[in-house]
Amino acid sequence: MGLHMIQGVKIPEDFNLPQRACSAHIEQDALLFDKALETIKKHNVFLIAHYYTSDIMQRLAEASGGFIGDSLEMARAGRDSSCDTIAVAGVRFMGETAKILSPHKTIIMPDLSAECSLDLCCDIEDLKRVKAEHKNAVLVSYANTSAQVKAISDWVVTSSLAVELADYLKKIGKDILWVPDKNLGSYIANSANVDIYCWPGKCIVHDAFLGNSLKYMKDEHKQAKVLVHPESPSDVIELADFVGSTSQILNYVKASNASEFIIATERNIFYKIKQACPEKVLYQAPIASNQGQCISCANCPWMELNSLEKLIKAIENPLDFCINIEQNVCNEAVKPLNRMLNFSALLKSGKELPLDL
Repeated sequence: MGLHMIQGVKIPEDFNLPQRACSAHIEQDALLFDKALETIKKHNVFLIAHYYTSDIMQRLAEASGGFIGDSLEMARAGRDSSCDTIAVAGVRFMGETAKILSPHKTIIMPDLSAECSLDLCCDIEDLKRVKAEHKNAVLVSYANTSAQVKAISDWVVTSSLAVELADYLKKIGKDILWVPDKNLGSYIANSANVDIYCWPGKCIVHDAFLGNSLKYMKDEHKQAKVLVHPESPSDVIELADFVGSTSQILNYVKASNASEFIIATERNIFYKIKQACPEKVLYQAPIASNQGQCISCANCPWMELNSLEKLIKAIENPLDFCINIEQNVCNEAVKPLNRMLNFSALLKSGKELPLDL
């Protein structure tokens, strides 16, 4: 059992990151809050925002009766909303997932160029070739992938379900072809003790956390619990008191008796944690730097593209900002997504999992 890293696939060396907004622009954008709220209500739009968007975007989702959550939670909330137009504040794969689950609704995004490094690491033609080379393995794709990748996958999974799915697939005698995150793939292989043929992609935010520096921070804050997202490197995960998805990290802090936490995930989750637990002290886990400049600053630069100014423009001009997916791709992509939703429901129910999911 173990991790078998896939070779010979295209992984970007330079993700051509968008330019970060300056503080003056962010402050100016915040002044549009009331106008954005009025526009949402006027056009009967349901706003779903990811935990990694800015504080002001998350506050807008709350004020408008929208939703804040992980990518799959967002898509489900959009599907269950009575609104015909869903605005997705996040990155492109999140908008696509929302469209897959709500094909007859209009799905718009403030910026259609908001990408995800994990999605960009998984070239569809490379994946088709590698899948053909591993005919006996089950293709399990992380939610952070394109609609095209989902459409040729056997399963789609979130980080909160990844280990449980690997345990299930091991039980029924299946090897796993995992895409696209190498760190999460390693974590799954170690946790479930299962053979995984792993794609060598990475999240630029989580891959930048540093194990050696985290040791020093732990020594400085001996009472602090270390909470780590499984997209982080293995030496960071080894130092964790808890490893889990963004939602699971939030819930851990809420339930914990500890008063201090070192958190290795995107820093905008601090908004919801501080809102729920204002008395608790939060520290950002240390990150890698390049000549004194942080690579990601524990902040996704594509998430920053979701400004209120762009959201207003998208709502007022939906045809220019809508997510479109070819019908045949949408029809195929929904199958592994529904499979995961069924798997999640069965886990929560405590029922025995059938062998033919």
